[in-house]
Amino acid sequence: MQQTPLHGVHACLDAKFTPFGGWNMPLRYTSELAEHHAVRRSAGLFDLSHMGQIDVAGPDAAQALDFALTSHISALGIGAAKYTMICAEGGGILDDLVVYRLGADWFLVVANAANTGSVVQALQERGAPAVLATDRAMIAVQGPDAESILARFTPTGSLRYYAGRAATIAGRQVMLARTGYTGEDGFEIYCGASDAVALWELMSAAGATPAGLACRDTLRLEAGMPLYGNELHLGITPFDAGLGRVVAFGKPGGFVGQAALAEQSVRGPQHVLAGLTGQAKRSARQGYVVTDPLSGETIGTVTSGAPSPTLGRPIALAYLRTGYSTGSETAVDIRGTAEPFTVTSPRFYTRSR
Repeated sequence: MQQTPLHGVHACLDAKFTPFGGWNMPLRYTSELAEHHAVRRSAGLFDLSHMGQIDVAGPDAAQALDFALTSHISALGIGAAKYTMICAEGGGILDDLVVYRLGADWFLVVANAANTGSVVQALQERGAPAVLATDRAMIAVQGPDAESILARFTPTGSLRYYAGRAATIAGRQVMLARTGYTGEDGFEIYCGASDAVALWELMSAAGATPAGLACRDTLRLEAGMPLYGNELHLGITPFDAGLGRVVAFGKPGGFVGQAALAEQSVRGPQHVLAGLTGQAKRSARQGYVVTDPLSGETIGTVTSGAPSPTLGRPIALAYLRTGYSTGSETAVDIRGTAEPFTVTSPRFYTRSR
């Protein structure tokens, strides 16, 4: 198992560790419920150094990424970021990514930890000069107090959502991005591995609560954000996941997977990602079967589920057969009992602005 540059800090905080994407990561420090509420009410501090940071640079980088990925990457302005996907020829999702344009010919592609190697390989095979950076770390500060915490050390007001720029924090050069995976306002700090401990301790001393993967999962689930391996995988296309907005058919030169995705965009998906809200107390989990409560017919499968700390009731994401819209009643087979769930928007929680 690989360890991030912050592993020693986590150990000193008595974190409970778990394997994740080939890395030994903190699952929780104290209570995942307390950490979840800290992010929703103040600010949480996450180690995201397991994420793949892939540099793509050179005079042909923009056009190569246009071909390799589903979005129109060459249209990004310097400092802008884009949520996008890399798909197989058949339209299935290899990974979901965030791409930052850091210069005219320099892009940073952020991949999920378990998929980093395959993403680098696919980018290179598609003509993108991709190089994995191994000397960096990534720290996230997320929550309603995130801006006030960061503003103590560097200007943040001009940094818009889904953008990044060079910054200096306590004399250390970083790339500061206004992005996140919790549904809250927040920032991600990309830094050298040797600066990670000092920056973590600085954010912690300023009021950000260390938070692990367990609460990160319930936070992203409440915000309706998909997780690769659950909602996203090779058997799912962006249109299945309700993320057709990341597919740009009009860009010059086409892209890998374009023909298959164009065909699906015309005929429509056979199943769609939906939210499910429980009417009782028991939670649905990944792999549980969703049925029509009247006919008993199987209509879908749960991809993620948990009790929602913010809403106080069970929530889940599931792929359902088309035709089941918001307000439809369903049932989830939870250990032999059909528990009632109502179809809702996949986004269960939206922060107040």
